[in-house]
Amino acid sequence: MPDVLSILRQYTIEKKEIMVKGDEVIFGPLSWPKNVQTNFVMWAAEKKGQPREYYTLECILFQLNNVHLSHPVYVRRAAAENVPVVRRPDRKDLLGYLYGETSTCASIDRSLPLEIGLQRCPQVKRAADAVVAEAKKPRLDNEECIRLDRERLAARLQGHKEGVVQTERIRSLSEDMKVEKIAAIKAKIMAKKRSTIKTDLDEGTTDLKRRSFVDAEADVTREIVSRERVWRTRNTILQSTGKTFAKDIFAILQAVEDREEGRAPERRPAPNAAPVDPTVRLKQPIPAAYDRYDQEKFKGKETERFKIDTRGTYRGMPLKLLAESASAHRTQTPAAQPVPRPLSQARPPTKHKKASRTPIIIIPAATTSLITMLNVTDLLQDFQFVSSDEKKKQGCWREDEILIQRRKEQMQPGGTAYSSVTVPYKVLDQPLKLRPQDWDRVVAVFVQGPAWQFKGWPWLLPDGSPVDIFAKIKAFHLKYEETRLDPNVQKWDVTVLELSHHKRHLDRLVFLRFWDTLDRYMGSHKSHLRF
Repeated sequence: MPDVLSILRQYTIEKKEIMVKGDEVIFGPLSWPKNVQTNFVMWAAEKKGQPREYYTLECILFQLNNVHLSHPVYVRRAAAENVPVVRRPDRKDLLGYLYGETSTCASIDRSLPLEIGLQRCPQVKRAADAVVAEAKKPRLDNEECIRLDRERLAARLQGHKEGVVQTERIRSLSEDMKVEKIAAIKAKIMAKKRSTIKTDLDEGTTDLKRRSFVDAEADVTREIVSRERVWRTRNTILQSTGKTFAKDIFAILQAVEDREEGRAPERRPAPNAAPVDPTVRLKQPIPAAYDRYDQEKFKGKETERFKIDTRGTYRGMPLKLLAESASAHRTQTPAAQPVPRPLSQARPPTKHKKASRTPIIIIPAATTSLITMLNVTDLLQDFQFVSSDEKKKQGCWREDEILIQRRKEQMQPGGTAYSSVTVPYKVLDQPLKLRPQDWDRVVAVFVQGPAWQFKGWPWLLPDGSPVDIFAKIKAFHLKYEETRLDPNVQKWDVTVLELSHHKRHLDRLVFLRFWDTLDRYMGSHKSHLRF
């Protein structure tokens, strides 16, 4: 389905009528709200690097309706009606696109999700067609029309007379029907209403009928509530069947009270555990290894290796006695000495993080350079020159770092055939953000000409000359064939790459030469990197 901006352009070119009803803009069978965003980007958002903003449909419609006004008058009128304005840099491109002078525009964001318009009800079109068809019917003579109107009016008056109700014939129901019969009829009507769902669109719905329906619903709800049973309350949920509050909690409180008053706690033996002689326990044989097929012999005995009496308990003992028994057990049990590990099982020393082997290429940050962050992928990866101005018109954004993938043919280990491999290269134009350990991965730099390009670089001579830099990093200079070579580039150790203004089929040879030169340099100076 086309977007709202394309529909608006089609209606503007074909000069079709655009209907506005309230907060809705109607384009034939489709409609959009006024505040819907189009995919036309505002000029200021793109220039300042802020998040993109888009013009609304109401803003563009107001511009089309006031295109004859000068820009200051248009801005004042838009401010008076509280409508956003189309900014002056966008006005020419927007009007040229809407009037069909251009087929596309650089400010149109094709990646923005489309706002789907709402389908209008087809009955409106049918009603309009019926009105047009009725208007196209041939009219009869005036006398014939008058005669037909009189006959139609007389028929209506006759039917009205037959349906007139005589109030004198109305009698009270209490004269012919008993109270029990009237109550039965009423109950039957109420039962029928309960089984029938009515909406506000039903004809003849009155306040009395609505009130009756609510009363019927209240009766059903009351019957449902009467059958409900409460399963848990805030009191029953706190009750526990497995614990006895008097035996467990009162014993702890009594022990706390005795300790605060300084009274000696009464030593009470555990009711469920008989005193065991420690000498007898030491004489017991060492239990056999646990076997899940012979579990009966372990029933009721101590657990293996841990000396836990499964039949003992501390229930009813005061807190002070528990603390004393724990300290005594701690003094009797010698501290476990750490067992030294053999040398073969010692933990190996931690390894440092593996250094990256991805090469780095630095390009100029100036916008006048032929190679920038906008077109470096087209040049070094696709081998085709595209200017930075063309990339800006296509809506490309500048990135801080780019990872290009170089495709090359490499000999297989057997030496019988070649295989295609992909090698990554990191490209950036802000070298001062590099860490000291990253400079070893810098393999190439594109020189623009002025020496201030290398300000803040390592290996820079005291007089500001970058001669030592070119001894450690391979330097290249990209220019047009007709352009004069910079004097600094002439005296530096720089490889010059020349492009043609119009012969784009020669671009591939130029950049293949760049990669061949860089491969030879890395083979002799940076062989530890991936290339």
